[in-house]
Amino acid sequence: MTERVRVFLVDDHAMVRSGVRAELGDAVEVVGEAADVAEAVAGVRATRPDVVLLDVHLPGGGGRAVLETVRAELPDVRWLALSVSDAAEDVIAVIRAGARGYVTKTISGPDLRDAVVRVAGGDAVFSPRLAGFVLDAFSAGPAVPAPAPDTDPGLDLLSAREREVMQLLARGYTYREIGQRLFISVKTVESHASNVLRKLQLSNRNELTRWAATNRLL
Repeated sequence: MTERVRVFLVDDHAMVRSGVRAELGDAVEVVGEAADVAEAVAGVRATRPDVVLLDVHLPGGGGRAVLETVRAELPDVRWLALSVSDAAEDVIAVIRAGARGYVTKTISGPDLRDAVVRVAGGDAVFSPRLAGFVLDAFSAGPAVPAPAPDTDPGLDLLSAREREVMQLLARGYTYREIGQRLFISVKTVESHASNVLRKLQLSNRNELTRWAATNRLL
């Protein structure tokens, strides 16, 4: 690849993100970073990187929630899991969700840079002992789909209009933008937004975005 790979970092620890940036150095271009599911979803949508370097365990639903929310709408983005966990269930879950590789945080800087570039180029990359988990899982045939998670019962309390406002709020639209899209006044949007937060027992927009991401509503 002649141009530097554009990478988005997702990890809930600022020191880890800083360390990964340092290890990647000038080999790639880090275009953004996030600490939780909601930030990651918004950031990946905004920057459209070549590769998302994704922690598996995150506040707001985990790395798999980010993948399942964004992957279908951004099929050209590649995903590489970088985790402290080497548990088979974590590896298999994130690969089934669409990641192209999985490496642990014991990986060296040069190997991490190589893994990112390879994933950007379309390769699948795994830490050596993790590849066996994936081969075993997929050679056994497709897994029986897990039942969909129960939707938060608070959703049933929202009217159809409140659901529309909720989704647009969670996606980052301003009150004015929501009013323009739904052909209602800003004051009406504010009223719906207040009702949404009250019915869902949430305090602010950030909590709403995390709730929507967890419930696959973004």
